[in-house]
Amino acid sequence: MYVQTGAEEISFVLRYEYFGGIKLFQKKDIIYSETIGVCIVDDIVKLADNKKDIYQYYLLRSAFDRKKKAYIPVENHTVQLRNLISLREAVALQEAKDYEKKSALVKEEVLYVIENSKRGEKLSENSENTIQNN
Repeated sequence: MYVQTGAEEISFVLRYEYFGGIKLFQKKDIIYSETIGVCIVDDIVKLADNKKDIYQYYLLRSAFDRKKKAYIPVENHTVQLRNLISLREAVALQEAKDYEKKSALVKEEVLYVIENSKRGEKLSENSENTIQNN
């Protein structure tokens, strides 16, 4: 898929699988979680509750502290999960007058995007800024 934005053309590939109408992030995707910030989808696992019902969960690990992890249900979660902001958005946030008032997690995301863009690293297979909040 190609998107025309002014003089530049951006190409990206959508790598979502669908599970009951919900877009799934994939293993190794680097995303933003409102609870732990920039994180890596380490795995998608199946866990059972007390009633032996099985549910799929994202296993998220912090990009900054590999010991920090979270299990977030793929369906019906209340935590906002989304792709990282773009480099353009990161620079705009960093230059905003209220940047110092932003949360530590948002500042980490801004710095992560800017630093990794300088190194030419691909931040995520998903370039679409999709928010997943069921």
